[in-house]
Amino acid sequence: VQLQASGGGLVQAGDSLRLSCTASGFQFNRYTLGWFRQGPGKEREFVARIKWDRNTGYADSVKGRFTVTRDNAKSTVYLQMNSLKPEDTAVYYCAVARREAIISALRLPASYENWGQGTLVTVSS
Repeated sequence: VQLQASGGGLVQAGDSLRLSCTASGFQFNRYTLGWFRQGPGKEREFVARIKWDRNTGYADSVKGRFTVTRDNAKSTVYLQMNSLKPEDTAVYYCAVARREAIISALRLPASYENWGQGTLVTVSS
């Protein structure tokens, strides 16, 4: 399994970015994909997830600003980030959920078994 995240960069507060995560090595359309982030000196935290049926879930801190989508034909999951804030500064990771993970646990890193290398998003004030 390989996950390649891209799209990070340096932006100003209020700007938008779209992250992409392209996957290979597994049957992409059958799995839940998640986005997590880890800011400086912080623990890794849940951002968003999208199930195989396109059901989505978001952290309260990004709800209404971020949108997660998937393109099964391209084995790619996206994270559209709008109205970015300095507190969104972090390394963003995509991950594949364990098949047995229950929906109520999809906010937990332990529910994911494969992780990409991360892409850095820096939001200046």
